[in-house]
Amino acid sequence: MKLIRNSFFFLFLIVQALFSQNTNHYNLNQFKKETVDFLKIPFNADKNDYLTLGIISAGTFLAMQIDQPIRDVALSNQKYHSSLPMKFGKMWGELYTAPAVALLTGLYGNLSGNKTYSKIGFEIAQTILYSGMITSFIKIAAGRARPFTDKGSSFYKPFTFFNDDYHSLPSGHTTLAFALSTVLANNTESDYLKILFYLPAMLTTISRVYHDSHWTSDVLLSAAIGYFTARWVYNKHNNYNSDIKIGLIPDEQFNWLYVKINF
Repeated sequence: MKLIRNSFFFLFLIVQALFSQNTNHYNLNQFKKETVDFLKIPFNADKNDYLTLGIISAGTFLAMQIDQPIRDVALSNQKYHSSLPMKFGKMWGELYTAPAVALLTGLYGNLSGNKTYSKIGFEIAQTILYSGMITSFIKIAAGRARPFTDKGSSFYKPFTFFNDDYHSLPSGHTTLAFALSTVLANNTESDYLKILFYLPAMLTTISRVYHDSHWTSDVLLSAAIGYFTARWVYNKHNNYNSDIKIGLIPDEQFNWLYVKINF
C-alpha cells in the first residue's frame, strides 16, 4: 500500500512539472479531462466491459483455489531468491521505476518537441494513476493477509487501512509493472519489442510469488488491472495518433537491429 501512495506523490510532481506548460495535446487540461472520463467508466460500461470484468473475476477466483499449493512449491526451492532475474523483476515494479520512465520520456519529449516521447510519458503517468487507484481501493476493501503472515490464503481483514500485512490483494508491484510494460508495448508494432517489454513484468509477477509477498491470484488480478488500464489509456489517444509508433528496423549495411520512433 505504501508503494502505491508514494507513487501517487511522485506522479503528482511529474504531471505538474511536465504537462502543466505543455503546448501539444498532452497537457494538464487533457490529463484532467481524461481522468474524469476514467472515473465515469462504471456508469458508462457496456456488455463487453461486464464480460471482461466477469472473466477477470472468475479467473482470480479459480486461481485462489491453487494459491497454497503454488506457495508450497515456491518455498520448497528458494535458491533463486537473490538471483538477478528476481531482483530485476522486483525493481521493475518498484515505485520509482514507472514514474522515472514517465519523467525521462516526458521531459525529453517536452525539451525536444518529440510528440512520441510526450505521448509515452503522458500515458505512463495516466496508467500509474488510474491502475493505482483501483489497486489501492481493492487492497483496503479486501484486507487479504499476505502469505508470509501464515494465516492462510482465505484470511481477510476488510477495510484495513494502515497494516500492510493485509494488503496482499492485488499486488502493487505487479500492477505498476504491467502498467509500464503495456504502455510501452502498445506503442510499438514490433512483436520482438512487445515481448521484450513484457518480459520484465512477467519477472515481477513471478518474483512477488517467489518472495512470498503475494499469492498467485493477487498477481494475476494485478496484471489484468495494469494491462486493461493501459489499453484504455492507449485507446483514448489511438485515433488521433495512429502515426506514432516505436519500430524495430534491420540495418542491412551493418547487420544489426535498431529502434526507430516514427512521429
